[in-house]
Amino acid sequence: MGKADAADTLTGGPRRRRVRVRPDGRQGHGSRGTRGGAPLPLLLPALIGLAFLVLPLVALLIRAPWRSMPDLLTSTEVWQALQLSLVCATAATAVSLVIGVPLAWLLARVDFPGRGLVRALVTLPLVLPPVVGGVALLMALGRNGVVGQWLDSWFGITLPFTTTGVVVAEAFVAMPFLVISVEGTLRAADPRYEEAATTLGASRFTAFRRVTLPLIAPGIAAGAVLAWARALGEFGATITFAGNFPGRTQTMPLAVYLALQSDPEAAIALSLVLLAVSIAVLAGLRDRWMTPS
Repeated sequence: MGKADAADTLTGGPRRRRVRVRPDGRQGHGSRGTRGGAPLPLLLPALIGLAFLVLPLVALLIRAPWRSMPDLLTSTEVWQALQLSLVCATAATAVSLVIGVPLAWLLARVDFPGRGLVRALVTLPLVLPPVVGGVALLMALGRNGVVGQWLDSWFGITLPFTTTGVVVAEAFVAMPFLVISVEGTLRAADPRYEEAATTLGASRFTAFRRVTLPLIAPGIAAGAVLAWARALGEFGATITFAGNFPGRTQTMPLAVYLALQSDPEAAIALSLVLLAVSIAVLAGLRDRWMTPS
């Protein structure tokens, strides 16, 4: 028995190969994908869509005041907004990690009544208009809010129009990105490793900490990067819940909005900073989401 026959025996018979007939009448094996030129009815809309997405970014680069860029980016207001944005986005990501990873584990590993509804509520901030999210936060955590009135009267804690309020608003809109990423990674991970750890005497929390977390670390990292980028670019919920006070609640997107009214060149310069951060995030996630399998 030859090697080919042995391989056929082990695999249940010879492999079938797709055969296509060429225009000249000869047969050839099919290949993955479609080769050749794209039809015009598909190519033209595709090029229009590409131009629609790329042209605004190119225009931003063309109109950028490159000569005055150093002076614009070294002003005190810009550095305050940039520092506040970085600090608040990092704090919001930390909050999202602390409460978002357990929430993702609950949705992925525990079967309970109403889990679909809970998942829908968790992902609701993704589609909710940010201004509506800011109003909802005011109704919940404002001085006269459902919970905020008790925080103010019992503990003297006031969240709206403070730096902490910026973190709260950014975490509200950014955490769903982390939860979705981690939940998807948990569903792809084999739960038998956790079950094996529990049969060996480990508690559920120990199995999660020593077995599950190392397995889903790439998903957590990707979700954290997405949440951080989303928090850095948050505008609507922040300006509604925390206001726009320089040095205290004015983040980079708010500074862009304010500069656009009085100094368009400064607004372009700040926009380029946020654009560079977005490109860095995409570059960081390239190996996870942009590499074809």
